[in-house]
Amino acid sequence: MVRVPLDPEFVEYRSALCITLVNTSRTTFFTKSPELVNHGLSHKFPHGVDLIYKKQPLIRGRGVSYCKNLLSPRFEHSEAHEDESDENLNKTYYVFLPPELCFVHPLPGSLVRGAQRLPSIMRRVESMLLAVQLRDSINYPIAGSKILEALTAASCQETFCYERAELLGDAYLKWIVSRFLFLKYPQKHEGQLTRMRQQMVSNMVLYQCALNRGLQSFIQADRFAPSRWSAPGVLPVFDEDTKDTESTLFEPESNSSDPHKVALDNNGYEDDDMEDGEVEVESDSSCYRVLSSKTLADVVESLIGVYYVEGGKNAAHHLMSWIEIEVEFDPEEVDAVKKPCSVPDSVLKSVNFDALESSLNIKFHDKSLLLEAITHASRPSAGVSCYQRLEFVGDAVLDHLITRHLFFMYTDLPPGRLTDLRAAAVNNENFARVVVKHKLHLHLRHGSSALEAQIRDFLRDVKDELLKPGFNSFGVGDCKAPKVLGDIFESIAGAIFLDSGRDTSVVWKVFQPLMHPMVTPETLPMHPVRELQERCQQQAEGLEYKATRSGNLATVEVYIDGVQIGIAQNPQKKMAQKLAARNALVVLKEKQEIEEKEKGENGKKKNGNPAFTRQTLNDICLRRQWPMPQYRCVDEGGPAHAKKFTYSVRVNTTDKGWTDDCIGEPMPSVKKAKDSAAILLLELLNKLYPNP
Repeated sequence: MVRVPLDPEFVEYRSALCITLVNTSRTTFFTKSPELVNHGLSHKFPHGVDLIYKKQPLIRGRGVSYCKNLLSPRFEHSEAHEDESDENLNKTYYVFLPPELCFVHPLPGSLVRGAQRLPSIMRRVESMLLAVQLRDSINYPIAGSKILEALTAASCQETFCYERAELLGDAYLKWIVSRFLFLKYPQKHEGQLTRMRQQMVSNMVLYQCALNRGLQSFIQADRFAPSRWSAPGVLPVFDEDTKDTESTLFEPESNSSDPHKVALDNNGYEDDDMEDGEVEVESDSSCYRVLSSKTLADVVESLIGVYYVEGGKNAAHHLMSWIEIEVEFDPEEVDAVKKPCSVPDSVLKSVNFDALESSLNIKFHDKSLLLEAITHASRPSAGVSCYQRLEFVGDAVLDHLITRHLFFMYTDLPPGRLTDLRAAAVNNENFARVVVKHKLHLHLRHGSSALEAQIRDFLRDVKDELLKPGFNSFGVGDCKAPKVLGDIFESIAGAIFLDSGRDTSVVWKVFQPLMHPMVTPETLPMHPVRELQERCQQQAEGLEYKATRSGNLATVEVYIDGVQIGIAQNPQKKMAQKLAARNALVVLKEKQEIEEKEKGENGKKKNGNPAFTRQTLNDICLRRQWPMPQYRCVDEGGPAHAKKFTYSVRVNTTDKGWTDDCIGEPMPSVKKAKDSAAILLLELLNKLYPNP
C-alpha cells in the first residue's frame, strides 16, 4: 500500500486520475476531481481500520465502477450533461475518503470513463454486423440499420424496436396473400379462402419459416447487461459474491444465479414454462436464451414491413420469396379464367347504380361487380353471387391501405399508440357508421326481416349517439352494429379493386374521402374499460368487475375499493362491461368536479388557479403523444401516525426534452402528494405551452 501525503498540491496533481481506497472489504475506485474537505476523524474507521491521522482532511470522490447500458433510451440525451460542474451534480453521488488509505491508480480517470462506453459500443457493433450478415444472405440492398430495427425486440429496451414495422408488415402480408388466393382460386368461397390464408400466414407457419432460414441467430431479444459483457473471444468470469450493481471494470464479472435462469430472465420468461414452438438459442457465453414462436413470427412480419418501406413492393416480394412465402401469380392466367358477366338485365335495372356511384364518387366499368358487392346471401338471384368473396379481398386491402396511411402519417408515434389508431380505424363498428353516414345501406340487397330490424335499430341508436355533444365513437360506441354493414363496406372496396384493374391507389382515392375525418392521435378515444383501469392504477385503487346473467341479459357491476360505482345491462357481456365502465367514469369525473369546486370555493389554492389533478396531466400527455409523467418520492418522514410524503414529477416532452423536477408540498397521503407535484408541473407546462 502506498500512503498519500497530505500535501495540498496533491489536489492539482491527481485531478484526472483514479483514486483507490484500499484496506476495506472491497476495492473501490473514484474519480471526478475530488477535493480536500476539512473534516476531522476522531472515531474508528469502518471495517476495523485504525487511522494514524485522526484530524486529516477528507478527499471527496465520485465512484466510477458502475458501467451503464448506454443503449437505453434514458441515456439518449445524457451527453449534454457530461460537462456539468461538480456543484451542479447531486451530492449523493459523492463519498469522503481518508487520504492515508488511498493511492493513485495508474489508469487516468478519462481512460476509465472511456472504457465504460466500450461494452455498449461493442454491443452495437456486434448487432450491426449480424444485421449486415442477414442482409447479405437475403441479397437485397437496404440500410443495415433498418435490418437491425426489424431484428430488435421491445424487451431490449433500446431506442427502437420492430413493433412499428411489424404492424405494417402484418397488414401487407395479409393483403398480398389474400389477393393471391382470391385471384388463383376463383371457385372457392370465402370460408375456404380464409382457412387457406390462415395456413399461409399463421404465427406457427411464419415461425417455421424463420427457423428454416435461421433467423433465431440474428434476433436481439434480451436487454443488454454491461456487467455480463466480455470481449469477443474471451470467456466470461463469474464471481458468485458479486452482484450486477457492484461489478466494476477492474473486478471479475458476476452471475450469482444459474446461467440458464439468467438467460430466461433477460427475455422475460422467468415465470413461464416454455410454450409450444419456443426455441432455445445457444449464446456466446454457453448460456441459452428462449425465443417464443410469436417473436420469430413477428420478426418475419417486421422484415416484410422494413423491406416494403425501404424498397417498395419489389423488395417486399423478394423478402417473402426468400422466406419461402410464395405469392406470385401470372396476371394473364388470371384474366384467362375470368368469368363473363351473365347477370339478367331485369336484376341490373332493379339497382339504382347512379345514386350508388354518386355516393362513392366513381363510375364502374363492370356493374355486375358492384351488384355482387351489395348482395346479401339471403337474396339469391340468377347469375349474382353474394358479397362474401369480395368482402374477403376488400377487408385485406382496406387493412393494408389504412395501416400504410397511419404508418407514414405519424412517423414518430409509438408502436402502441399506432396500434390503437389502427384498431380504431379498421373495425366493423367504424365501417358500419361510415356506411350509414353516406347512406350506402339503402342499396343493400337482402331478404331477411330480422336483418332489416337490426339495421333499423342501429340507425336509431346512431342518431342518438350523434346528439351527444362532442361524441366521437371510432369503434367504441354504445351500440353494436350489424355485421352486414361493415361487410358491404369491405366488399365495395373489393369490387373497386377488381374493376380498376387491381389498382389499390384507386381504392384509396375512393375510400379516403368516405372515411373522413379519419381517427387521429388527438381524436382517438380510449376504451372505457382501459381508461378506468389506468385511472385506478394511477390512483392506487382496487378495481373489480362482477358479471351475472339472467336469461339473455348480462349485468356487469363495477366496484372500486369495494364500493359499487357503475352498473350496466346488455345482451352481450363485453358491451355491458364497456357501458358499466363508462358509467363509472362519469360518476368519478362528476365527483372530481365537485371536489375541485369545493376546493376553489374554500380558497385552498394559493394562486387562485383551478384545482388540477394527475388526470388532467395525463390527458395532456396523451393529447400531445408524450410518455406518461414520472413521479418520484423525494421524502417520507414523520411519526407512523402522522406521516408526510413529498413527491416530484417531470415529463419528457417531444420537442424540449425532460422538464424540470416539480417538487410538491408534504402531504399526509401519496395521492395528495402526487397531486401537489402535478399542480406545479401543470403551471410549468402552461408557461412552456400556452395551450397545453
